[in-house]
Amino acid sequence: MECTVNRVGNVYFDQIERSGHGARSGDLDLFAGLRLRALRYPVLWERIAPNGPSRARWGWADERLGRLRELGLRPIVGLMHHGSGPRYTSLLDPEMPEKLAAFARAVAERYPWIDAYTPINEPLTTARFSALYGHWYPHAKDPRAFAKALLIQCRAVTLAMRAIREVSPGAVLVQTEDLGETRSTSALDYQARFENERRWLTFDLLSGRVDRRHPMWGYLLWAGAKEADLEDSLAHQCLPDIIGINYYVTSERFLDERVSAYPLGTHGGNGRHRYADVEAVRVCSEGLVGARALINKAWSRYRRPIAVTEAHIGCAYDEQIRWLAEIWEAARGARQDGADVRAVTAWALLGSFDWCSLVTRADGHYEPGAFDVRGDTPTPTVVADVIRELSARGEPSHPALGAPGWWRRPERLLYPPTGPSTGEL
Repeated sequence: MECTVNRVGNVYFDQIERSGHGARSGDLDLFAGLRLRALRYPVLWERIAPNGPSRARWGWADERLGRLRELGLRPIVGLMHHGSGPRYTSLLDPEMPEKLAAFARAVAERYPWIDAYTPINEPLTTARFSALYGHWYPHAKDPRAFAKALLIQCRAVTLAMRAIREVSPGAVLVQTEDLGETRSTSALDYQARFENERRWLTFDLLSGRVDRRHPMWGYLLWAGAKEADLEDSLAHQCLPDIIGINYYVTSERFLDERVSAYPLGTHGGNGRHRYADVEAVRVCSEGLVGARALINKAWSRYRRPIAVTEAHIGCAYDEQIRWLAEIWEAARGARQDGADVRAVTAWALLGSFDWCSLVTRADGHYEPGAFDVRGDTPTPTVVADVIRELSARGEPSHPALGAPGWWRRPERLLYPPTGPSTGEL
């Protein structure tokens, strides 16, 4: 379920409260009715221990986790989800890893039966949005802050898992990150290649891969990282047990220096070129690279079990189920190709709020998911029906699935289409 608690200035935007789930324990029974086997579930630092672990408020988590245990629904516990921590820390606080580890230990000691964790969701994406683009707190906009925020988060994951495993030695790390692909015109091939290497940094840092031969070693040093910190990640790796891929139609990007063809809001640059950064699906004549190919790339790179940990599209219900069914088939296809794919996660069971503005404002824009929460009680949607079918027999039957999704139709193109593009590694 969508559980982001992100900070903008001095304001926290809490998806758990906005969906009403904070006050509805009965939602868990609805989730169990979908025949799920596991559930990414929040025990978030900002909500449970805003004043530190010694003053944590455990009642909400006690009730919810206890009910999940009764229902036989395995929680994969998240401790930070696009957050920056309580007010006494931030993504740029060098002591943040130790502070998160103290909270992680407290969670593990209180719930020793929990065996799966995501200490920090999408560290690379969170570092980009918070420290490179300035959307979220601490609102930095430079590569030095980005590199610092990413390294701090990866160290925090390592220390949190170390603390958890001292209590529960068998606990597994399900590490999530957005995974897409960047393509470009030939003039921007160098930037696309950079983006396609940077996308792996969360997994590479945790896996102890970022050594002096790594393509990102020089970039991180240029961005202000200390060699000692990079050496520390090599010496104290925290290999993910599950590589969690979050994949959206917007995850695949296209870069084009011909900015006049695109809206002003897409324009940006790197100091060398000015260019538009747009959704690849809207401009690439060859269409999406797709989840199957990306899963296979992750498998080839890491040879670790893989799960699609978020599969969602903000659209009408018929398009939502087409997207979910396509991701399901992509995962099955990658499995047939030899990848060890363990799961597909239908994301945002209760929907999500204001992601069209990257949760920088509270505009009230709501995207339903498996349930629609705009009424007095959550109402199942057709997405819930498809999830239940997939859980029960692995095959959906809804008639809408006979047509392709909009991302496979000609009307997906909003800009003059490009031919085969570059950026592939």
